[in-house]
Amino acid sequence: MSYPQPLTPEERLTDAKKRLSLPRIVVICGSTRFMTEMAEADLRETKAGKIVVKPGCDLKSPHEFWSDPVEAEALKARLDDLHRAKIRLADEVLVVGDYIGDSTRAEIAYARSLGKPLRFTHPDVDPDA
Repeated sequence: MSYPQPLTPEERLTDAKKRLSLPRIVVICGSTRFMTEMAEADLRETKAGKIVVKPGCDLKSPHEFWSDPVEAEALKARLDDLHRAKIRLADEVLVVGDYIGDSTRAEIAYARSLGKPLRFTHPDVDPDA
């Protein structure tokens, strides 16, 4: 007798999104130097009926939350973990900008390892193109 395999966490999440009739979720990735472009992409994707998640902090811009270098380094690690969680949550990834740095390259590789569809505002920067 064959028994059905239990659903993976990813399959349970997909099923829950369907049951809740949630719109597609897109996560925006890219260098924080493109925060203005990310905001514009957020507007376009939201207008298209998608739920959008993106980086919420730009550690390159001055702010009291990351004025201490030691605290800033710890915060960066937590934000990197948070962004990977956003990638896991998302149905697709939109990479913004005409430059791909190490952090964004790692996010792209992570998204691909999860089988997430990727789109690029500048397809010529796709490291796998």
